[in-house]
Amino acid sequence: MVCIRLVPHDVSYAEEISKLTSVSEVRNALGMTNAQCSVPGTRDFIRLMQLEEKLGHHISRVILDEGNNIIGVISLKNIDEMQKSCHVGTWLGREYWGKGYNEIAKIEILKIAFEKLHLNYVFAGARLENIRSQKAQAKLPYMTLNVEQQFHYEWKKLEWLEQTPCVLNMVRKEDFLNWYYQDIAVS
Repeated sequence: MVCIRLVPHDVSYAEEISKLTSVSEVRNALGMTNAQCSVPGTRDFIRLMQLEEKLGHHISRVILDEGNNIIGVISLKNIDEMQKSCHVGTWLGREYWGKGYNEIAKIEILKIAFEKLHLNYVFAGARLENIRSQKAQAKLPYMTLNVEQQFHYEWKKLEWLEQTPCVLNMVRKEDFLNWYYQDIAVS
């Protein structure tokens, strides 16, 4: 099994994050421009994530692998304390795809969402053309798929932010915690 650590953003990570996002498969999946993937663009992103966390809107973490290499980013976005919800977003560098890092990172960030922030729902959207992301979400045993009609406002908000058609999935607190603690008990 792979191991990861989630660490707060630091501007010193900008060059390595920029290298990872500049790979066309990653950049295109994220809908990013070359300017956003540049080192200055990445520094701006990191500073924005630090500010958004201070304001209580986001919690974004850099994902480190077993060798403390930066492999991606995972974020709880648009935290809504009144609705007890947020959105999760994850990306990994191309060379880390398909190795189990995404699932482990999601578990760690969902523990923060449900146990520390006491949220009830974490939405996981994906661009309609991002089949890879949709398949990764569908593999997660605690994920409820296709909640677009049940959470129409969240779905439309996501599509507006992404400026493209999206699917909307969701993790319910009770589904995740039941799965997580059952998995620990069995291990």
